[in-house]
Amino acid sequence: MASEHAVQVLTAFGHPASLCGVSRHNEVTMTPDQQKIVDFITEKNKTKFYFKDFLDIFPEKGPREVKKILTSMVQCEVMEFWSSGSTTMYGLKGAGKQSQAEGEG
Repeated sequence: MASEHAVQVLTAFGHPASLCGVSRHNEVTMTPDQQKIVDFITEKNKTKFYFKDFLDIFPEKGPREVKKILTSMVQCEVMEFWSSGSTTMYGLKGAGKQSQAEGEG
């Protein structure tokens, strides 16, 4: 069940309500912190971000708290990991040249 503070963002694709919050209209809802991350990503002119980039968004939170927010977004398939082999980055699911080349976007 979605919380009172959740923000509607994307159409759900069967995501568990315990991870993402799904409204009665089958739309994924996000917490204000999750929405802040989506807003940050969509304002930038790039699709992949280092973990440290997200720490700047939440100066009042510790790295562990920020990691939990990002992990929940990966689990409900709003974001995804991307690896170059030596570095792991985050991005919105389906965004960027890599996903388009793989037929995901």
